[in-house]
Amino acid sequence: MQSLAAYYVELKHLHTTLIAISVLFFITRLVWNLRAMPIGQQKWARISPHVIDTFLLLSGFALAMALGFTPGNSPWLAEKLIAIVAYIALAVIAMKSQRGAGFKIFAGVGAIAWVLYASHLAMTKQALLLG
Repeated sequence: MQSLAAYYVELKHLHTTLIAISVLFFITRLVWNLRAMPIGQQKWARISPHVIDTFLLLSGFALAMALGFTPGNSPWLAEKLIAIVAYIALAVIAMKSQRGAGFKIFAGVGAIAWVLYASHLAMTKQALLLG
């Protein structure tokens, strides 16, 4: 049986594709939310992000395992996990807050900024906060 490392290219493509889908769907859902569009309340629109993000997380774990990275031996990975938690927190705030549109947009932009930072960490493997 081949190790996960043998599937690195496939895992990387899957992971980056899921990131793109997750972020684009978050932005779409935020727009639906800001415009109070009923489509955002449909069951598929509420469940899909959890399914996408579960596969995204699993593909990330598989990539880390394939390459032998752990948060303990790779500060950039620990920092990336922190960035992901910040993204999730701000995305939840943006989607569920009862405050005005300006606040939701601010939280949404903050969430996207954390995704961009996580992407920077993945590409450079250089931790800025924990390194």
